[in-house]
Order: sequence, then structure tokens, then C-alpha cells
Amino acid sequence: MYTILDIETTGGKYNEEGITEIAIHKFDGQKVVDTFISLVNPEKEIQPFVVNLTGINNKMLRTAPKFHEVAKRIVEITENTIVVAHNAQFDYRILRTEFRRLGFNFERKTLCTVDLSKKLIPEAESHSLGKLVRSLGIAVSDRHRANGDALATLKLFKVLLTKDVDKLIITNVTRSETHGELSYRQLDIVDSIPSETGVYYMHNKDGVIIYIGKSKNMKKSVNQHFTSDRKQARLLQKETKKVTFELTGNELVAILKAYEELNRTNPKYNKTYAPMYNSQIIDTPKVEIELSGKDVLIIDKGREIGEHSAILIQNGALKGLGFYDLNHQINNIHILESIITPMTGNGDTISIMESYLRKRSVIKIIDLNSTI
Repeated sequence: MYTILDIETTGGKYNEEGITEIAIHKFDGQKVVDTFISLVNPEKEIQPFVVNLTGINNKMLRTAPKFHEVAKRIVEITENTIVVAHNAQFDYRILRTEFRRLGFNFERKTLCTVDLSKKLIPEAESHSLGKLVRSLGIAVSDRHRANGDALATLKLFKVLLTKDVDKLIITNVTRSETHGELSYRQLDIVDSIPSETGVYYMHNKDGVIIYIGKSKNMKKSVNQHFTSDRKQARLLQKETKKVTFELTGNELVAILKAYEELNRTNPKYNKTYAPMYNSQIIDTPKVEIELSGKDVLIIDKGREIGEHSAILIQNGALKGLGFYDLNHQINNIHILESIITPMTGNGDTISIMESYLRKRSVIKIIDLNSTI
């Protein structure tokens, strides 16, 4: 027994989305035997781009039931079924997050029609739902609404069942309840990490750092480590007992801090991933930036409102970085040096900064000898 599912959400930060509409069709392999369709009041604002995409607005949801009012029905209709969705990991994550807010552990086996279509219709030019069903001649209405997309997924799933002569759906692709999902310990770790820019450190049971990463959204990145099915990622998942982090306010500071930490600690699992920092920012320069031989202060956003970061370069070498609230802290060289945390710079760090500055904007660059 299957339940074909589609969810529309408010959009917004990762794991902070709310459900605005849900459609579920219970399918016995031949026909639909039960259906549940409902708007849902997410108790939060819908992102404007989502309103434009779905047509669902805040006014429409004022009198809609809240998630806790439809939760029992969702549990009942999906019980003892395999949940089928196009990009199932997204819909399943959203549902588990909503149920977890209610203190309920929602677990179901899942099937992803994206994965299935890639295996069973590999010749398709695109495996996005809209383009895929059009290529199969499947009539679709109400795209980007829960029931329209759920019905499109149902029709696609029927085609896939027919094409599945080797029974891949049953034998190879059905996921266990926790595939791509997190244990309670991992969920607690992810919940403790902000969706902000910074450097994160994954530790083993002895507290040793086994992986260092930098990200513009640390919560999302750690969650991806925990849900990846790559061999090396699974080893990292097994060994990670704790994740700590440091906010940096902007990506350049995150890159420099992670680069220095990697060189100093040489974590076990960073060796198994592609290099993150060598020539990582490649683009046509907006402006030529030359730091060699310069005394420069790079100013950018800090970790909170009113704070700025300062990266100190003296004689073309990175000396360190720090954060400040008041201009006089950087106008006085003695105060500046006192708030800067020393770092070991080399030719690579200068190349990283020059490459970054060619592509990205910062608040300002101050030549400590003259304005540049």
C-alpha cells in the first residue's frame, strides 16, 4: 500500500518552513482508496516568491486548520504504507519536523519518484516533475498546488510501476524508515546549530576534531553530512558524537578560519573530501585586487548587528582577524592589534583573499598607508 504525497510550504530558512497545503492519495497499486487534501495554517508568514509560485497567500490560510488539527488524519492515512513523493526527502523531512514539534516521532518508509525515474526512465531530458510528466504525455493541472502535484506524481508512479519489470521498486529502492533521516542524537545536534555563516567542527567520542567545514548555512550543511549515503559520510556519521561551531558573520572570515584550522589539526575526514579552499573561487574578476606588499584592513559584516569583522594584512601577509563595534578600535593601531587574533598567513591565504575579493563584495578595504 502506498500514499502519494505532496506538500506546499511557506519557504524560508531550512527546517523552519511551515506547511501551507497537503494532499495525500492512498493507492493500493491499482486504484486510490482514500484521499486527504487540506490547506494548513502554518502560523507564520509565507515568503513572497512562494505566494507567486503557488497562489497560496496568508489571507487564504487564516481559517485553515493548524497542523496539530490535521496530524491525526495524516498518521491514519499513511499508517502501514510507503510514502511516495517527487523529491521524497524534502516532503518527509518537513512532515517529520512538524510532528517532532508536537512531540511525535513520525516514521514511514519512503520512495522517491525522482530516484525511480532516473533508474527507469534514464533517457528523459529532465527528471523534474513538470517536464517529466509532460514528456510522458501526462495531463497535469494546478501545478505547484499540493493536489495538482500529488495527482501528477500518482500518474507518474503508475507509469513507473509498469516500467519496473525487474521489481526495483520493491527490491532495491524502498528505503528503510530512517534512511536519509536523523537519529534523535543527530536531530539534537542539528537543532543546536544556527542557520548562519561560520565554521563547524565535528568531534568523535574523545572530543578529537575529525572534520572541519565552513558554510553560509551551518545547520543545513551539518544536516547534509548526517543524511548523505556516501560511504565516507556514513563513517563520519557513525563517529561524530558532538558538533561545535563558531559564527564568523561572513564567508571570507569562515574560509580563512577553516583553512588555518585544517592546516593545524589535519582532521581525519577532511582527507576524504575534495579540497575546499584551493582555487575555490574562480570567476571573471570584477576588479583587480593586489594585496602583495600592502598594509590593508578588510572590513565586512560581523556576527551581529552593529559589529564588523576586520582582517589585518601587513606587508602583504595575513596577520590575523577580529571583530569590533566602534570605529576607534580600528583607527588606533595599538587597539587594532589587541583585538586581532593572530593567524599564520602564507601565499595561499593571500591568493584565497585576492580570489574572493575579485568575486565578492566587502564593506570596504582600507589601505593603512593611504586610501585605495
